[in-house]
Amino acid sequence: MYDIITVGSATVDVFAKTTCEHISIKNGSEENNLIAYPTGSKILIEELDFMIGGGGTNTAVSFSRLGLKTAFLGKIGFDSNSQEILSLLVKEHVDFIGPRSKAQSGYSIILDSIEEDRTILTYKGVNDCLDLSEIDKSSLKSKWFYFSSMMGRSFLTLEKLSSYARRKGIKVAFNPSSYLAQQGVKKLGRILKATDFLVLNLEEARLIIGNRDISSLLFGLEKLGPKIIAITDGKNGVYVKHKSNLYHQPANRVRIHETTGAGDAYASGFVSGLIIKGDVLYAMDIGMANATSVIKHLGAKNRLLTLAQAEKEMLKNKPIEKLLIP
Repeated sequence: MYDIITVGSATVDVFAKTTCEHISIKNGSEENNLIAYPTGSKILIEELDFMIGGGGTNTAVSFSRLGLKTAFLGKIGFDSNSQEILSLLVKEHVDFIGPRSKAQSGYSIILDSIEEDRTILTYKGVNDCLDLSEIDKSSLKSKWFYFSSMMGRSFLTLEKLSSYARRKGIKVAFNPSSYLAQQGVKKLGRILKATDFLVLNLEEARLIIGNRDISSLLFGLEKLGPKIIAITDGKNGVYVKHKSNLYHQPANRVRIHETTGAGDAYASGFVSGLIIKGDVLYAMDIGMANATSVIKHLGAKNRLLTLAQAEKEMLKNKPIEKLLIP
């Protein structure tokens, strides 16, 4: 019996640090921020780092470091990148319970700029090809499933696993990305009905529900099925709804090195808190401590915390505020 099984992607991440600048382009009432690379030029890379990424492995490593018995369910190939992924999972005491394919594993290129943000180019590879028929059902004994964002056949597998979880009494955490959220309630409805904890950022919440304020988003998402909802809003912190309570926790003020993996760190920290103590406020603190640690360093996994480290760091968090329900 696992404490949690993460279902999601596995990639090799390449971090390319350049001195290219941000530009802003206005299109009607909207303004988009872009990383600018001049055409016809050779861009020098200041730093190049290779790491293992993907929402499935990021959260699996986080859960394991926080002391939970963890498995990763995803699809990988037989290429050299896949071996790197497996080696990382073994090192982090995470069981791999997914199928393998002759096709190529996922690959991402993270383009950093002089600003504290990045653009990610992602090749999904076999991450989009996970089929329920390939999964050994006897390996799915777990208290929780954690679903990160998946596309193609893999999304259909998430839907089937959400139904399986309801039948078996397994709790579900769900973290959809923007490319899933933009497909709306009709696409996500089946999984949302089975979800115990939904975590997403403000942009993703508005893609699902519409352009509303935080409170309306939390209430709207709750009506779709999730029992606990967390909406992250960057430097503005996190908003959480649980039963009749609304909470806000401001973000910690720290020097940001790189934001890749911050959402995975927060989500996995929060779910770990729920599993360990069943307390939402404790879960919020663990999530905030974990995310704060990750954004201060390069890579989604380098500074994921152990439980002892997280409980020490959470003492530095800003206090959680209980909000009045409008």
